[in-house]
Amino acid sequence: MNTLSRYAVTLPGQPGRHGPPEVIIVHATGETTADGRPVFADAAGTFRVEITDGIARPLAVPAGRSRHTCLLAQLLP
Repeated sequence: MNTLSRYAVTLPGQPGRHGPPEVIIVHATGETTADGRPVFADAAGTFRVEITDGIARPLAVPAGRSRHTCLLAQLLP
């Protein structure tokens, strides 16, 4: 079980718009995926990811967000 509880996940800006990346803070939810990996979510619970070796993989992407399958996840203190 991963005992780390908080990460900053970086979503790239919209392609072609030169927008800055968006950083979302996610916390451990206490849930696990079907294969036993911990689930992390933002404060609203709408952005949910699993994180392995610094890579966040979205479990479901809320409307209006880019559909990236591999995102940088930085461990926070």
